[in-house]
This record gives sequence, C-alpha cells and structure tokens, in this order.
Amino acid sequence: MELIKSLREQTGAGIVDVKKAIDEANGDKDKALEILHKRGQDKAAKKSDRDTHEGIVVSYVHSNKIGAMIKLYCETDFVGRNEEFLELGRDIAMHVSALAPRYIRAEDMPQEEVEKEKAIWKEELLKEGKSEDMLEQILIGKEEKFRKEHALMEQAFVKDPSKTVGDVITEKIHKIGENIQVGAFVRYEM
Repeated sequence: MELIKSLREQTGAGIVDVKKAIDEANGDKDKALEILHKRGQDKAAKKSDRDTHEGIVVSYVHSNKIGAMIKLYCETDFVGRNEEFLELGRDIAMHVSALAPRYIRAEDMPQEEVEKEKAIWKEELLKEGKSEDMLEQILIGKEEKFRKEHALMEQAFVKDPSKTVGDVITEKIHKIGENIQVGAFVRYEM
C-alpha cells in the first residue's frame, strides 16, 4: 500500500494504473515509475491535437530585477482556474526568468540564426585542425545542443533538472487530463 501511495503522489496516476504498473514491474518501484511515465507520455501525445482555447497569463518577478510572463493554454476554463494549473504556470514563468529561453520549441529557432552560429563553429573547428569528414558530425551535434539550450520545452526544468520543461508539462497533461500548451512568453531583465 505504501508503494501505491508513493507512486500515486509522484505521478498523479489512478490506483488501477499504479497497481498494473507495479505488477508489470514485479514490485520494482523504479521500473513501475518508468512504466507510468511512458503511459503518461502516450496519453499526453493523444491529447496534444485537442484545441486549447482557455488558459491564463502568469507572471513571476525575482528580486525586482528579472521577470517573466507566460501565456499558458488549456482546454477548459475549469482547468484554467485549477490550482495545479496555476502552479504549473508560475513554475514555468520562474523557469523562464532563471534560464532565459528564447523560443518555445527547438524548431521555432530561425534557420538564419543557426547558420550564423554554424559558420562561427566551422571556423573554430578548422582552426583546431578538425578534418572535413569529422566537421559535419560535430556541427550536427553543436546545432542540436544550441537549439536545445535556447528552447523552453527542451531545457532542463529549473526545479528538477532530471526533467525537461516539456516533461513537466506532459506529466501535468496526464494528471489533469487536458491538453496544455505554452502559447508565448516574454522575459525582462534590469
């Protein structure tokens, strides 16, 4: 019973889902948690196509020097007033204040910006004496890292670096039962 209670608190999954995951994992808590996490991602993916036309605007200010506002969408006004949804909004606004993402998703970054960076990296790598055949692979890795560093959904979550912001949102989608999307954000700094 303690294991069921613990997993429910961690994941927000129902008792039946938790029991099935524990049985499937032969009582191994970490395995059960992994199973529940995967099932939560699957459920969230199914909900990602649903319209989000309600939501909130949330702000966070740190030491009167850095602040952020985010627009967080959900499907219904009922969820928009839910304390857990509001807390998620505050946490994401705090994350934006702390880590200064520039785009919501990695694919939102303009290709021109990436190309400018690639030119700089290529020049540096050639000065280091890297061969042409190695160059392409290194540039692919650098581009992927660059995109992830500046994309909100790909960044390690400030309150739990073992998860990305996208993972945190996916968990809330599973727990709340509605599609949740970040619509926009802005960050200010003195």
